[in-house]
Amino acid sequence: MTPEQITLIQQSFAKVAPISAQAAVLFYDRLFEVAPSVRAMFPEDMTEQRKKLMGMLAAVVGGLSNLDSILPAASALAKRHVAYGAKAEHYPVVGATLLWTLEKGLGEAWTPELATAWTDAYGVLSGYMMSEAYGAQAQAAE
Repeated sequence: MTPEQITLIQQSFAKVAPISAQAAVLFYDRLFEVAPSVRAMFPEDMTEQRKKLMGMLAAVVGGLSNLDSILPAASALAKRHVAYGAKAEHYPVVGATLLWTLEKGLGEAWTPELATAWTDAYGVLSGYMMSEAYGAQAQAAE
């Protein structure tokens, strides 16, 4: 990721932060629509889960300039997800859902350059998380 991409991501997330509650609802509604089998991994009341999602996104976005600062938390999260039943093949679905949510939330501010920046960032982080959670065989699932 380039410094310009990091800036784009951080600026765009600053626009999403004020609508984070709505963005989280959009995200999970879409995720459960496109991958209904994952619904069972989540609690019935999604209030806390939505807050956790947006908190983790904020931490990741804030740490993009110093990736080493967020990798330990990403590793721990990836390993927890395995215990919840997450599989490597879920990562691309989650990534597509995240991009869809950002596009909906940002409207006209969603540009091809921004889409590429977010795609690259998610690719780096999800690749790392899959390797932490599942080892080298996870890369084949991408």
